[in-house]
Amino acid sequence: MYSGRIDPIVFVALAVVVGGCLFSFWKGGRIERIGGAVVLANIVLVLTVALFVPTAAQPVAELVIDGLTAMALLAVVLMSGSLWLGGAMLLYALLFTMHAFYFVTERAPDRLHAIVNNADTLGVILCLVVGTAVAWRRRAVAAATAGADSAA
Repeated sequence: MYSGRIDPIVFVALAVVVGGCLFSFWKGGRIERIGGAVVLANIVLVLTVALFVPTAAQPVAELVIDGLTAMALLAVVLMSGSLWLGGAMLLYALLFTMHAFYFVTERAPDRLHAIVNNADTLGVILCLVVGTAVAWRRRAVAAATAGADSAA
């Protein structure tokens, strides 16, 4: 039963996730912004499910959300062929598999579930941040090269 106490690490994790998504909106290209929006939508939906969906229905809702997120990222990967997006998509597929395993075996979420879920989410954010940094760097190099070409 919910005790009303929220672990402070939850707020740190949410800050990292939102910060990574905001970084993708700020410095990323079109593909990074779309990826950041998909990841942010996933987090908002998961939090909404945790707050408003009955406990018995939450595993199905999480399974659907992670499956839809993986499919959305697959669509974006097919548009761009970005390596970081492929990694994020595979991590969401792993999360979908974990939720499916827990659902099919009727296993209650435990410490392993929390560890895998949090590590997976951190991996997705790491992929997003690295992809954004690479896109940002490419644009900076292209702008410097264009500036040097026009000066010559």
